[in-house]
Amino acid sequence: MAVNRVPVLKRCRSLDLNPVYLGIDKSSYRRSKRAGKKMSEYGLQLREKQKAKFIYGVLEKPFRNYYEKASKMKGMVGENLMVLLETRLDNVLFRAGLGRTRMETRQIVDHRNVLVNGKCVNIPSYLVKAGDVIEIKEKAKSSQRFKDIVEVTAGRAVTPWMESDLENLKVTILQMPTREMIDVPVDEMLIVELYSK
Repeated sequence: MAVNRVPVLKRCRSLDLNPVYLGIDKSSYRRSKRAGKKMSEYGLQLREKQKAKFIYGVLEKPFRNYYEKASKMKGMVGENLMVLLETRLDNVLFRAGLGRTRMETRQIVDHRNVLVNGKCVNIPSYLVKAGDVIEIKEKAKSSQRFKDIVEVTAGRAVTPWMESDLENLKVTILQMPTREMIDVPVDEMLIVELYSK
């Protein structure tokens, strides 16, 4: 499996992205103040795509597949793309507070600790639907790891399209998210422009 080994804060600085969107609280983080060349239109489009890929932890080929799937769906392609990325199982667990970062929730899913509607799912890219109930396996609920996670993420605001029960380590998807509910600093129209060239 391909792994991006560039330090996270260095990558955040190059993409002009606040690490808070990755679940990392870095009060010492300083934004880059680069003066100089104005970025080209292509450069801006590429940066937005890289930002979306970095936030959700998706590599190029799967990201292109999401774009192609989004273009076949009804509605605006950019909004569909963001909804597909947002409804990935690893992201849903991160949003619900069952992981400090998306990388951690991906590992939790990989280690077969997650049940979706009572069935074990170990695919981080699994797309959830409205009405799905996601919970941590009974065996893993008592582990110190989840106690630590809940302690850190208890104050995190949960998005309105899901209901999170941190006490029982359970999440219910109330509805599919709309673009207004997704607080990710990505201009998806630039990504659409890049791929439609």
